[in-house]
Amino acid sequence: MFLLDVLDQTIKKLKAQTANVMTLTNLSLGGFAIVFGLDGNLRLSLLLIFIAALADRFDGMIARKFNIESELGKQLDSMSDIISFGVAPALLLYQGILHEFGGPGSFFTVFYIGCGAFRLARFNISESNGYFTGLPITAAGCLATLSYLAIPYLPSQTFLFTIIILSFLMVSTFKLKKV
Repeated sequence: MFLLDVLDQTIKKLKAQTANVMTLTNLSLGGFAIVFGLDGNLRLSLLLIFIAALADRFDGMIARKFNIESELGKQLDSMSDIISFGVAPALLLYQGILHEFGGPGSFFTVFYIGCGAFRLARFNISESNGYFTGLPITAAGCLATLSYLAIPYLPSQTFLFTIIILSFLMVSTFKLKKV
């Protein structure tokens, strides 16, 4: 009987942490994307950001399915998102093209990260009503990352414009229905 109780408690604890493990996977992938991007391995960085987006998608699904949503999980998810979809895509674009703009390239790289952090903070203090206010950072990060693939084909100013637009979309007040 004792062994069954221990096993049951262990399974409950593992189940309760499943979503957080997936969230930490997201964060780890974003961290590795940053490291590889700084080392100049931009294509691997790009791939890791997209895999982080998958992990981000599954952590919320798991939390809802197992009914293990928590305030800790919400905060941890935001911390992971700023790394994986704020810092990592911004540095990918900076390393890939924005560094060519000198000071303005640096400024708008950091501006994008700041707008992402603001957007996440606003999300964390708002009530969930079925709508996002502004462009979610995951979507902005994926669009920024995807734009990296167009560097050989578009003028460099396009990417400065892209990061500025994504920054403002994240902090804007338009409503977007959650899917």
